[in-house]
Order: sequence, then structure tokens, then C-alpha cells
Amino acid sequence: MNWLPKSATASAANLAEGYPELEQAVQRSKKILHKKALMAAVASSVPIPGLDWAADAALLTKLIPQINREFGLSPEQIDALHPEKREQVQRAVAMVGSVLIGKLITREMVVKLATTIGVRMSSKQAAKFVPFAGQAISATIGYAALRYLGEQHLRECVEVAKQAQLPLPATHSK
Repeated sequence: MNWLPKSATASAANLAEGYPELEQAVQRSKKILHKKALMAAVASSVPIPGLDWAADAALLTKLIPQINREFGLSPEQIDALHPEKREQVQRAVAMVGSVLIGKLITREMVVKLATTIGVRMSSKQAAKFVPFAGQAISATIGYAALRYLGEQHLRECVEVAKQAQLPLPATHSK
């Protein structure tokens, strides 16, 4: 994996090392992510086809904006920046290639995001038809998939905040 850029191989916590405010934002975001991933696991374990897709979409539409807010990257926070700083943030977002930073998150965006791990979805659906063990497998896959997507978004937020030298909001979390 040495040929991949650091942001593709490093965790968000590793990328934030040396930046105390970013480290704290990552820690707060990881707590939020863990809670949402547990909820995804519970929804995935229920043997009702389609329920997990709906739950994942609902969880992600709440998770992504919460993480954005922790890094000062919600649409409202970006709009409130000085025009020069706003432009700097927008350039950093473009360089990182994120489609979820500074945007109003819709279910359609989340569905597109979920297609990046579409195999996970079909495996999870198939696992539901195997009693007990299948539900545990489905729950594990649901948890892991949401964690993966959340960690990917966290890395993007750290990269944007570092590149834009963005002052982070107060340390309280909603």
C-alpha cells in the first residue's frame, strides 16, 4: 500500500496528530460514529429485507452533518466564514475530492455513497436468510460498513481542515 497517498492509508486520528484541536474533533466524531454504527448493526440484524438500507440511509444523513459540524465544515459554518477563508475551504474540499463536506446531505447523496460498498449490502441481505448466524454476520457487516464510510469522511474532514487552516468550532458536541 505504499503507493497510496497518506490520506488513503492513514486513519483520521493519525492524520490529526500534532493538531490538538483536530485530534479532539476526531475523538468526538469517533464517539458519534461508534453510536451510529451500533445502531446500523442493530438494524442490520433485524431479518426484514430493506430495513437495513433505510436505517443506513437515515443514520448517514444524520452522521455526516454531525461530523461536518465538529470540523466547522457544515454549510452554515462555511457560509459564515470570511470570503477569503471560505474560498480557501472550497479549494481544499475540491483538492480532497469530497462530495459531502459543506453540502446539505440528502438521501440521494447517501444512496450514492452506499453504492461504494454495494457488495456489503448484497452480502448483508443474503446473510439475513441464514437464521441466527446470518443475522450476526449481517449486523457485523452493517457495523463495519458504516464505520468504514464514517472513517473515510473523517479523513476527508481532517485533510480539508488542515489544508484550509480552518479554526475549529467550540468543543461542545450536539
